[in-house]
Amino acid sequence: MGTQSAEAVRAEYVVAMGEELGTAYHTLWSDVALLFRDWGEFIELFTKPKRTKLLNEVAPVFFRAVQVTFFEATVLRIARLTDPPQSVGRPNLTIQRLPKLVTDPDLSSKLLILVEKAKRAAGFCRDRRNRMLAHRDLDLAIGNSAKPVEDATIEKVRAAINALADILNALSQHYLKTTALFHFTDAPGGAVSLIQALQRRPKE
Repeated sequence: MGTQSAEAVRAEYVVAMGEELGTAYHTLWSDVALLFRDWGEFIELFTKPKRTKLLNEVAPVFFRAVQVTFFEATVLRIARLTDPPQSVGRPNLTIQRLPKLVTDPDLSSKLLILVEKAKRAAGFCRDRRNRMLAHRDLDLAIGNSAKPVEDATIEKVRAAINALADILNALSQHYLKTTALFHFTDAPGGAVSLIQALQRRPKE
């Protein structure tokens, strides 16, 4: 997106894709870009043994809470992005809405395949959201022979996020002849800055 304002970028998408699709694409692109950024912060903080050791030395209870909150928020966001285009009689902005907004039949068919792939990749997120995070399934909570919630792993989260990016890049490739790299690392003021500050702290 470069140095353009968000409104200028949205206008560019609207010109290329039409009002409804361009606006939906712009909003979903922003959601997925933020998801990638925040997930990158999680990876920087909680998947590198030396950094995990440092966080545990400084404030283990606090950083455990941060880790759980980061992960659960990511699961919720993936579930929300892959939800049906309508629920409880109200429309949702999700990736499932995009194929119906495309007039090119070949592109629409391609998007349908990518959306189904994303839904499958995100299935563990929606189950976890529905039975543990947004709601508390009674049988699961009390261990009453409920179907176990599928494991949520870093690899599964990464696959689900990448599947979302594939959908948006299929659209941008078709309409804008470009694709986006949804990878943000070493952002000023982010996880790396925190680690560096903790490493510089006076030793007790």
